[in-house]
Amino acid sequence: MENATTPSIPDDTSVKDLIEYIARALVDTPEEVVVNEIMGGQTSVIELKVCKTDLGKVIGKQGRTARSIRTILMAASTKLRKRTVLEILE
Repeated sequence: MENATTPSIPDDTSVKDLIEYIARALVDTPEEVVVNEIMGGQTSVIELKVCKTDLGKVIGKQGRTARSIRTILMAASTKLRKRTVLEILE
């Protein structure tokens, strides 16, 4: 039986890259995905902007997809010992 170890996250990986990767996988026009990170004192804000026709794909029915993205973001930022908030812009 092999030892199960937690994979380490490379230092150059950011939560911004994670959100961009997820958003590009969900939408029909991945070239129009724009992600900005605004660094604050204790909290970072990730702004996600997609094409208007793809907005529903990122939000999902009753906001389920957006909630799932935020859950993944929270888990990743906790691992990096950061607090990060996702804002989906129109």
